[in-house]
Amino acid sequence: MSEYNGNLFVVSAPSGAGKTSLMRALEEHLNAAKQTVAFSTSTTTREPRLGEVDGVDYHFVSKREFAKQREAAAFLESAEVFDNFYGTSQASVDKSLAQGLDVILEIDWQGAEQVRRAAPDCISIFILPPSQSELESRLRSRGQDSEEVIARRMKDAASEMSHWAEFDYLVINDDFSVALGELASVFISQRLLTTRQLRTKKTLIGSLFGQD
Repeated sequence: MSEYNGNLFVVSAPSGAGKTSLMRALEEHLNAAKQTVAFSTSTTTREPRLGEVDGVDYHFVSKREFAKQREAAAFLESAEVFDNFYGTSQASVDKSLAQGLDVILEIDWQGAEQVRRAAPDCISIFILPPSQSELESRLRSRGQDSEEVIARRMKDAASEMSHWAEFDYLVINDDFSVALGELASVFISQRLLTTRQLRTKKTLIGSLFGQD
C-alpha cells in the first residue's frame, strides 16, 4: 500500500476533438518521464468496434447487466451517450488511488458532474477543437458514419462544448504537440504540489533537515 493517495483526473471532450489520441500520447509521455498513471476502463453497453478488446478498451456488458451493476451502486458515475450506457467502476478507481496511482477518467460532461459531486478534489480538464469546421472535418475523416450520424454528433458536440467552463483546465487541440504538452503540464504540476511532495518525498526532505 502506498503512503499517499493518487490524484483523480477527469478528462472530457466532444466526439472528434481528439481526446483518445491525446490520452494515448499522454500515457506514453508520462510513462517515459516515469510518471505512471492508471486509465480507468469504463463499462459500456455499446457493441465493440473493430480491434477493441473486452477488459482493455471497455468492459462490454448487456443493458440488463449494466442496470444490475448500477442498482448495486457499483459505479462512481454513469451516463447515457448515443443510446448506450457508460459507467466507471467505483471499486477499481478506489483501488488504484489507494496504490498511489493517478487515475484518469475519460468521460462526458454528465459523468464529470457526478464525479465532482462525489470527489470534489478531482482535477477536471476539458478539450476543445479549434473550430466547428475542423471538428466536422475530423468526424468525416473517420469514414465510419453516415451524414445523419455526423449531423447528430455535431449537434451533440455543441451541447457538450457548452459545459467547458465547468472544468478546472481548458486545452484547445489545434496543434497536437502543443495540446499534449499542455495536458502533461497539468498532470506533472499536480505531483509537484508541496503537500504531495511532503508525502511522497518525506524521507528525503527529512534527511535534508536532519530528521531522518
